[in-house]
Parts: sequence; structure tokens; C-alpha cells
Amino acid sequence: MRGWQARTEEPHKVRTDWKNLRRLFPYLWEYRGRIVAALVCLVLAKLAVVGVPILLKHIVDHLDSSKLALQLPLALLVGYGALRLATGLFNELRDILFSRARYHAVRRLSTEVLAHLHRLSLRYHLDRRTGSISRDLERGTQSLSSLSNYFVFIVIPTVFEIILVTAILLTSYTVQFSVITLVTVLGYVLFTVWVTDWRMHHRHLANRLDSAAHSQAVDSLLNYETVKYFNNENYEVERYAGTLREWENASVKSIFTMSLLNFGQAVIIAVGVTLIMIFAAQGVVSGALTLGDLVLINALMLQLFVPMNMLGIVYRQITYALADMDLLTQLMQETPDVRDRDNAQALQVTKGAICFDQVSFAYNEDRLILDKVNININPGEKVAVVGPSGSGKSTIARLLFRFYEIQQGVISVDGVNIADCTQDSLRQQISFVPQDNMLFNNSIEFNIQYGNTKASAKQIEQAIKLVNLDSLIADLPDGIKTVVGERGLKLSGGEVQRVAIARAILKQPKIIVFDEATSSLDSETEAAVMKAIQQVTAGVTSLLIAHRLSTIVDADRIYVLNKGKIVEQGTHTQLLQANGLYSHLWQLQQSTREQRLSQAENELYISTLNT
Repeated sequence: MRGWQARTEEPHKVRTDWKNLRRLFPYLWEYRGRIVAALVCLVLAKLAVVGVPILLKHIVDHLDSSKLALQLPLALLVGYGALRLATGLFNELRDILFSRARYHAVRRLSTEVLAHLHRLSLRYHLDRRTGSISRDLERGTQSLSSLSNYFVFIVIPTVFEIILVTAILLTSYTVQFSVITLVTVLGYVLFTVWVTDWRMHHRHLANRLDSAAHSQAVDSLLNYETVKYFNNENYEVERYAGTLREWENASVKSIFTMSLLNFGQAVIIAVGVTLIMIFAAQGVVSGALTLGDLVLINALMLQLFVPMNMLGIVYRQITYALADMDLLTQLMQETPDVRDRDNAQALQVTKGAICFDQVSFAYNEDRLILDKVNININPGEKVAVVGPSGSGKSTIARLLFRFYEIQQGVISVDGVNIADCTQDSLRQQISFVPQDNMLFNNSIEFNIQYGNTKASAKQIEQAIKLVNLDSLIADLPDGIKTVVGERGLKLSGGEVQRVAIARAILKQPKIIVFDEATSSLDSETEAAVMKAIQQVTAGVTSLLIAHRLSTIVDADRIYVLNKGKIVEQGTHTQLLQANGLYSHLWQLQQSTREQRLSQAENELYISTLNT
């Protein structure tokens, strides 16, 4: 599957702008009453804007005449001020009316994008890069607000004003004024489109490098400890700075080409306005036009070409926003690898029996991970799956949660094929404690309650006691409200694992899965965590994916996995007597454990001599 990074690097080659705009329309149309009212205010504001120079013409003509009556110029001046006031009033009303529709659309789109990301399969999230996708999502969701702003506040008003000004010139003056105006506008638009499309490469490159730099920075900070361990702070900064240097060069080129565009636009407008003023001045000299007509034509041109300057900038911004929106629409078109079937039913687990029947699975066609695996777990049993690294142990847990579709066989819970159930109902019945727990940068209470967001304070307290976290929390200044830091870094490994176990049991599952939950812990912490596991698995069907065999000696049954196949099964004692792969792994781990104990004893003895 093509990853998000590749799309970030080449997002603009083939776009479907009109299709994207049609997709955005429903988000805004939900507040169509406000939008229509805003457009009415827009029209009234523009009529007032165009009315100002018309009124100004009559004021100038009247003051230029030999008959000076005080009442008429005063009324015209008051009308002039009233039109100015009406322009500001209707513009502000337009902003107020449209703001609800715009911000509601952004909120709704942002929410749907996040929901869509959570619906996508695990395979997609393993391929993604968090830094790049967060920056692209930020630009994509904001592009909706930008596009609606540009069209409602600039494009539509400017187009309406061009039509209005052209109609006034065409009905009140000779045709050359309208022709020059239309030719100038047309030349301006064509030049803007042509040059903007030519220079877009530099903008696209700057966008790509901006996303890449952001991704590098986020990656670096997420792996802060690794950077420190290997003393690579300067390397990370240089890598980030190198990408920003390329971004700087692309951005400078983008600004340079924009200056060329702005100068070209200024030339077109200057030529058009000059020609119109020449014809207007000749008309005044010949007596065909009054001095007021000259003022009116000049004011109309200024009012027309000032927003035209803005229109040139807006076209570029619209193009950028459409490019950003294209990334978002591509994301929204991503489909999950795993979908509920049309007739999928909610899974009701009463016993908690699990069965893997002839299950075969491969992440890629050229490498089989599981080959006709059979595992049976009776209700309330504690069953372990062990094996060498890369044998497919963790894959079994992922398949039970239906993160992937299997190629062959059936996985069932209480006799029901999980492929026939909704994913939500399946995952609601199973809790999971992984090897590397990522806690939210929030309080201990928040992280435990995450297992069941509706749990009461009493239920949370019971879960805390069950995993022996109550003494730790009592010693903390903020107690259960203590913030654990990003990924739980303010807690020790054992404390993080116990928070994760408390979170899992708060879900009150029928089935609980532990994926090497103690493999990264020291012996003392492991013993504490194992005690907690033994307490929470009483009466619950539990599956333990284990690396340390000492943690699963009390399992009702142990499956030994090697190269994707079950090669042995039985209790701990039976497998040791069989003298197979399990016995070999046990002996290796016991030997390693004895070496560690011997080394610890030697270090303690030397320390005693030194003191």
C-alpha cells in the first residue's frame, strides 16, 4: 500500500479540485439560511460601495456648477456618509452571519477526519509518519475555512463588483470604457493564472519540506531518550537544519516568483487605468463628460482594481488551499483493510472460550507468519503462547482483536466466528496489556479510567488496590491526580505496567490478553506485576504471550510456537519432560538467570569489601 509519506511528497500532480469542492459543500450548507443571509448582506454592501462614487459624481458636478444651493450638497454629503456607514454595517453583518457556518464546518470536518483515522486499520497506522500527517491534517482542515472565506468575502464580492461596474460604464458612457475594463480584467486573470501555475512547484516543494522538517522534529522529540543515549543531539539538529535549509531556498524562490507576479499584475492594471483616464480626460476637454464623470470613472477604477489586486493573491491562496485540501480528501478516501460484514452481529460473550482453527496468516504474500495454527482456550483458563523471537506470538493477539483479516481458518469466541461480529463488540469484550504501554500525558486517574470512561470512583479505587498501586498513589503529592508525563515517563516501568493492568481490568472483560507484559521488567518488579496478573486473571479467560517462561509456569496449558507453527503443547511439567524446544528455551533462560544472580552476588561482595 502506498504510504502517507509518499502522498505528502507528491500531492499536487493530479488533483480533482471541483470534486473536492463538491465534497466540502455539505459541510457549509448545513447553515444555508445564514449563508443566504450573509450573501444578501454582501450584495447590499457592494451596492453601497458602488453607490459612493456615483453620489460623489453628483456632489462634484453640483459644486462645479454656477448655481450653488446649500441644501442639495449637504443632503448629498449626508447620503455619502450614510453609504459609507451602510458598507461597514453590511460587511460586519455578513461576517457575523457566516462565522457560525464556517467554524461549524471546520469543527465537523476535523472531527470526521479524526474519526476516520481511528477507523483505519492497524496496517495503515504502522505505515504512517505522525509528524507529517499532523501537519497535513492541520493544513487540510484549515483549508476549508480558508476556501469559504476567500469565496464569500473576496471572490464573490469582487466578481459581483466587476459586473456592477461594467454595467454602469456600459449604460452611462461610451463602449470603450467597458471594453478597456473587461480586457484589463481578462488580461489580469489570465496572467495571474498562468504565472501562478508556473510558480506553484516552489510552493509545493516548500510544503513538502515543511512537513518533512516537522516530522523529523516530532520523531526526534518522541525518541528523546534514544537521542540522549547515543549522544546524537547535534545529529538530530543538523538533520532538521538541513531540511529547513532546503525549505528556506524553496520559500525564497516562491517569494521571488511571487514578486514577479505582483509586478506583472501592477503593469496590467496601470496600463488599463491609464487608458481609461486618457479617454475620460479627453471627454471632459471635449465637453462630452463632466468633471464629476471623470471623478466617478476614476473612483470606479480604484474600487475595482484594489480588490483585483487582492483577487490575485487570493487565487494563489485558493490554489494552495485546494492543494492542501487534496491531501485531506485522499486521506478520507483511504479504506480500512478490515471491515464489518453487512450482516455483522454484536458479539455477546458469556463464557470466554477462544478457538484458533487452522489459522494461517501473512502480512505479505511472500512471508507466512502463522501456518495452520490450532489453539483452544476453555472458559476461565490461563493459556500461554511462547516461542523464539519472530515466531508469530504477538500476531496471535492482533488477530484475536481482528486488526487483520486471516487468509485461512477461523477464529471464534464462544463458538462465534469473529469475522461475523462487529469489531466494536469484539473489542469491547477483550482487554489488552501490551509490552510497551503508552500512557496519555494526563493523570493516573485518567489513564486508569480510560479502560472504562463510565467507571465510578469506587470501581477505579478497587482496580488500583487489585494491582497494588494504592501505596504508590498515597505517597504522591497529587495522589491519583498526578500527571504521568508523555508516554508515562514520570513513572517506573513496573508502575506503568500496573496502571495498564488496572486500566485493562476496569473494562471488566470476559477475556484478557497479556502480550509479554513483564519482558522489560527487572526480577523484583516482574514479581510484583505477576502477582497483580494472578489476581486479575482469577475466573477470567486469559491469554499470555510470554517471553520469560518463568512467568507462565502456572498456566493451564502452554503452546510453543516456532516459525509460525505450533510444535508443542502441554503444561510446564509436561513440556519439560518432553525435552523439546520448550525445555531448551527453559534451560537457556535459567542459565542466563543464574549468571545474573551470580554477577549480582559478586558485585554485592565487592561492595562489602570496599566498605
